[in-house]
Amino acid sequence: MTDYRIDTILPDKVVKAARRVIEANREAGLHIAMAESCTGGLVGAALTEIPGSSDVFDASFATYSNEAKTRLLDVHPDLIETFGAVSPAVAWAMATGAVERSGADVAVSVTGVAGPGGASEKKPVGTVVFAKARRGDDPSTVSADQQLFTDNGRGGVRLQAALWALELLMPDGEVSPGP
Repeated sequence: MTDYRIDTILPDKVVKAARRVIEANREAGLHIAMAESCTGGLVGAALTEIPGSSDVFDASFATYSNEAKTRLLDVHPDLIETFGAVSPAVAWAMATGAVERSGADVAVSVTGVAGPGGASEKKPVGTVVFAKARRGDDPSTVSADQQLFTDNGRGGVRLQAALWALELLMPDGEVSPGP
């Protein structure tokens, strides 16, 4: 790992995770992309804190509104209406759309309920869904996973979601990564 200091406002653990992602994907020869909803670009911001990230990081789609998910990632409105924006189906469509609309080999998506509002009995605050898609893979192999992060407030949920997404961006990262 390259040893250099980064002037950042982001927590050290986020920057360290982003550095690992950039270095591992550079070594693997992969380009990556993000499709972010509840994290609002936090993962992309972390990745671009790393000098030389442009060698690896292609794009980040901050699609906070349902309309943006449809317009930028081609998430079908019926998916959102049927399953809700915070669902494996929508996360899957976001990840697939990010791969299709970027030059990336791999894309991870994140959509969730950061709070304090927007929760329901079935999707409480802290519910976050992730998906990972790889260019050239059969769309049916895109996997999605739902997590419930402890509600340490909006910022805490977003931070945990960003860290989880960064783990998924590792070349060997799979949905349901370890803690």
